[in-house]
Amino acid sequence: MHWKLFATLAEAAGEREVDVEVEPDANLGDALAALFDRYPALEDEIIEDGEIRDHIRLLRNGEDPFVAGDGLDTALDEGDELAAFPPVSGG
Repeated sequence: MHWKLFATLAEAAGEREVDVEVEPDANLGDALAALFDRYPALEDEIIEDGEIRDHIRLLRNGEDPFVAGDGLDTALDEGDELAAFPPVSGG
């Protein structure tokens, strides 16, 4: 599964794009666990008290799975692109 990481998350992983291995019937939670297995420092950046931190956005193919209602149970398909964003500010 292909992840794109942005800002401080990319810095914590040392990479902006990461491929992780997941089972064919994986969901978003499985892909996130595989990401944490490869880059343990990301878990503290993304998870707090067993939940996704309020300020972190996870996307599947550009869409927010939490708005759609499936959250970490969102089924994944081969070729999906996942993204993780911390808060971003600019001027």
